[in-house]
Amino acid sequence: MPEKESSSCAGLKEPRLVVRKFLARPQPEGVGAVVRRSIGRFELRYFDPFLVLDEFSVTAPAGFPDHPHRGFETVTYMLQGAVKHEDFDGHKGTIGPGDLQWMTAGRGIVHSEMPAAQGTQKGLQLWINLSSKYKMIEPRYQEISSKDIAEAAKDGIKVRVIAGEALGAKSAIYTRTPTMYLDFTLEPGAHLQQPIPGSWNVFVYVLEGEGIFGRSKSSPVNAHHLLLLGPGDGLEAWNKSSKLLRFILVGGEPLCEPLAQFGPFVMNTQEEIDRTIDDFENYRNGFEKARHWRSESGLTLGF
Repeated sequence: MPEKESSSCAGLKEPRLVVRKFLARPQPEGVGAVVRRSIGRFELRYFDPFLVLDEFSVTAPAGFPDHPHRGFETVTYMLQGAVKHEDFDGHKGTIGPGDLQWMTAGRGIVHSEMPAAQGTQKGLQLWINLSSKYKMIEPRYQEISSKDIAEAAKDGIKVRVIAGEALGAKSAIYTRTPTMYLDFTLEPGAHLQQPIPGSWNVFVYVLEGEGIFGRSKSSPVNAHHLLLLGPGDGLEAWNKSSKLLRFILVGGEPLCEPLAQFGPFVMNTQEEIDRTIDDFENYRNGFEKARHWRSESGLTLGF
């Protein structure tokens, strides 16, 4: 199939090449849910500043009942169905197909994420680390409905800009850790050149179809694969198949700070982790409201 003219806002001098590839296999998580975890597993514990990338699949009554976070951000991007969210501060809502929730846990959140529709709910959840200076800030939400996410299209390429900018479209999301998060769909024959800051760590996760990344003669990569990209000034990708190719391109500025993690708590030292566990167990320093709070779903399930 003939290639379409490449789309980018500038030509690339040094396209990034694929240096590692992982297949994200299904594993249990939460209560009865299934995730394909590509970052945060034993082969790739941390890809600074990214802690976890899950492609999740959940059908009621399964889900992610009441659980805490401290020291990082969670980014939930729905692909199918809907998830109901509620936290101990009274914030609640539902995010549906194509919707985005960017939650800064900061000093502490206890919340639940449960199915809000019939059938199977699918989406992506990305955990982004926070610098030590931001770990104990007040929690914050940024929520954008699907219709309000910035989009652009050119030369057989469509992009939804979750964070950062591409093809002249720019996200309204504020990222404390400088981040780009782009949802690309390439028609057959399309060729993408997307600039990326040279100092950032960058990955691709394929959602649908198969694509070629880095070099035009590379082997095609299909769905559920994570690709870590090496140094350079951008990504070059091709869809040489006869079907649509959809993938996310995510990059972030490394924090280059010590990492200490205990499940949903992410700090810089083990002493800070011990203090966080103590805070959570004793309902203080950000977890005060957890003492008497249970989500509606948690009460139903008996948590």
